[in-house]
Amino acid sequence: MTITLTAEPLTAERFAAFGSVIETRTAEHFPINNGLTERYHRLAVATAEADPEPTAGERQAETIISIFLGQPYSLPAELWMLERHPLGSQAFMPLDHRPWLVVVAPAGGPPSPTALRAFIARGDQGVNYAAGVWHHPLIALQAASHFLVVDRDGPGNNCDEAPLGEEIVVTTRELSGS
Repeated sequence: MTITLTAEPLTAERFAAFGSVIETRTAEHFPINNGLTERYHRLAVATAEADPEPTAGERQAETIISIFLGQPYSLPAELWMLERHPLGSQAFMPLDHRPWLVVVAPAGGPPSPTALRAFIARGDQGVNYAAGVWHHPLIALQAASHFLVVDRDGPGNNCDEAPLGEEIVVTTRELSGS
């Protein structure tokens, strides 16, 4: 059996159960640097669990910033697995202003295919996956795309993977006004 997900427009309200949407449209902002820069403040809060009992000489977990280069998917896109990061959040912000797909399932045990949600994110929207939320690896559209990524680096296993046991494809439809 094939399950088809249709991506819906990404909004803060629709995505709230999985983390937060990163965008400047509705964010608090104010001028800095003698009015030459507009600061969009506190768009998301990155989390990294502290190590409960670090061993001597072991480095502590820290929040890091990386850039990922995602290769484009063709639609409809076949999904093969989900992953989660139980020890911290993970944020993705597109740098090339292209739309992209976000596929998620609630935190908890292995994800059920029927619990999957798909979102089409505008090129000016990012997401901050809450710790433990299942998500598909990066799904760039149209062309190879760069993403600023903020997540946890440190001791401990912070990436669980779960293969999807059924054929699942995600599509989009023409969406307006979102």
